Amino acid sequence: MSTPHNSANPGEIAKTVLMAGDPLRAKFIAENFLEDAKLFNEVRNMYGYTGTHKGKKVSVMGSGMGMPSIGIYSYELFKQYDVDNIIRIGSAGSYCEEAKVYDVVLGLSAYSESSFAFVQSGFKGDTIKSSDKLNEVIIKAAKDLDINLISGTLHSSDVFYREGDTSYTKELYKEKGCLAVEMESFALFHNANVLNKNATCLVTISDSFVSNEVTTALERQTAFTQMIKVALEAAVNL
Repeated sequence: MSTPHNSANPGEIAKTVLMAGDPLRAKFIAENFLEDAKLFNEVRNMYGYTGTHKGKKVSVMGSGMGMPSIGIYSYELFKQYDVDNIIRIGSAGSYCEEAKVYDVVLGLSAYSESSFAFVQSGFKGDTIKSSDKLNEVIIKAAKDLDINLISGTLHSSDVFYREGDTSYTKELYKEKGCLAVEMESFALFHNANVLNKNATCLVTISDSFVSNEVTTALERQTAFTQMIKVALEAAVNL
């Protein structure tokens, strides 16, 4: 039952998948947080692994950057591999003083100017909620681990290098409540809704439009451990 993008066999992927934009972050998690992790996909170097955490079967896989990429991988996981839950674990740029570098933010919804959802199924809205079920489990996991969690709306953008000034960030924070920007959640949440599955997003603030702080590529790959711990604890309790 492999797809053009995923060589996994039936039963090799867990019901809950943590999706990291960077496939090397998925590899890092598998090697450092999962027991008996086995590689199930390396097509296009989009690594996917399944192992156990505290005795619970959990998978972790890369999604690539942007909505088209996570749109493909998440749809196949939900549809072809019968995955029930996807927790995106990524990085984001802060739009506000509230969310500082290395803070962990839970995306209760995603706002986007993207046409992804309209083209995919005719959905005309610009904001999509994440799964209440997953969010409740994640909030409890963060509390149990004594890890501070900020919750709110994320801006899912199609454009990383945007021309002009950055005043739009203040407008999106004020008018749409967007705490930070990333590039995948809107498509992920839409696929989950279309297929009657569960999805949410945890991001670590990697840079800020307010303070101009920024993390390195290596830090984004390996240092976002609080977010990873929360996601894994939630996966165990699903």
